[in-house]
Amino acid sequence: MIKTFADWFVYEVLRIKQGSLAGEALDFFVYDSIKIFLLLTCIIYVVSILRTWLPPEKTRVFLSQKKSFTGNILASLIGVITPFCTCSAIPLFLGFIEAGVPLGVTFSFLVASPMVNEVAIILLIGMFGVKTAVIYVISGLLIAIVSGIVIGKMNVENLLEDFVRKNKGLKTLILPEMSFRDRLNYAKEYTIDILKKVMPYVLIGIGIGAFIHGYVPTEVLSKYVGGFKWYTVPLAILIGVPLYSNAAGVIPLVSVLTEKGVTIGTSLAFMMAVTGLSLPEFIILKKVMKTRLILIFAGIVSTGILLIGYLFNYLDYHKLLVK
Repeated sequence: MIKTFADWFVYEVLRIKQGSLAGEALDFFVYDSIKIFLLLTCIIYVVSILRTWLPPEKTRVFLSQKKSFTGNILASLIGVITPFCTCSAIPLFLGFIEAGVPLGVTFSFLVASPMVNEVAIILLIGMFGVKTAVIYVISGLLIAIVSGIVIGKMNVENLLEDFVRKNKGLKTLILPEMSFRDRLNYAKEYTIDILKKVMPYVLIGIGIGAFIHGYVPTEVLSKYVGGFKWYTVPLAILIGVPLYSNAAGVIPLVSVLTEKGVTIGTSLAFMMAVTGLSLPEFIILKKVMKTRLILIFAGIVSTGILLIGYLFNYLDYHKLLVK
């Protein structure tokens, strides 16, 4: 139905020649934009209703009472239903530290939140199938859990900035109860707010993807970053780090890259680097931790992304990711 509308709008209403480069690009843009925003609206609304039973304040208190490993797992799972980008996750990260949540547990949350969330899951299912989405989620959670455990074992609390350590301590909170109508109103407002925030990233991502889809020959990408060459995964990570987007903005681009011959492991490694290892994230983190801790965090997470990129390429090579 969406595809039919996109074809009608581009080729009948706009009268662009069918089969032309411009037509292919615009048709892709219209179709993916409508599909993605419909998915985002439905999923964010439902999840935000569920989120009202687990607000940040209650989450901080809950996690502060959990030990390492159990806390790492729970923090990673909570990260799945929290903010879509690191810029909004970092204030929660800081709140966790101040509430007495162990440092390693907070890092598990910080890794999982932008990398594995409901938006990423739904879009991955729609574009690559359930199997790929499930493997990605498990892989992303493993990176978050293991990263947090390793950082927790290193005892590097001294690498947090002084003001963070001074404010550390559990806070007693009294939370007001919400009626079901309040929860629905919150979900509506939250959904609108999130859509406003992610819309520019999604449209830019789809726009770049549409341009590549319509104008970039398959052989160009296949020649330089296609195939199962060993260096494509680390190269994708290096390219992704200076960039910044959330999963909703970069997944449409990942879809086009795989369509053009870039292996799925290389494409997903690029996506993970953009969402979980971006340069803007490091700049913000510098306000709450010292450079050495940022480098430790980046090194551990990038190693996990590298391994997962190779894993997906291995599965892709052996045709184990078919929808």
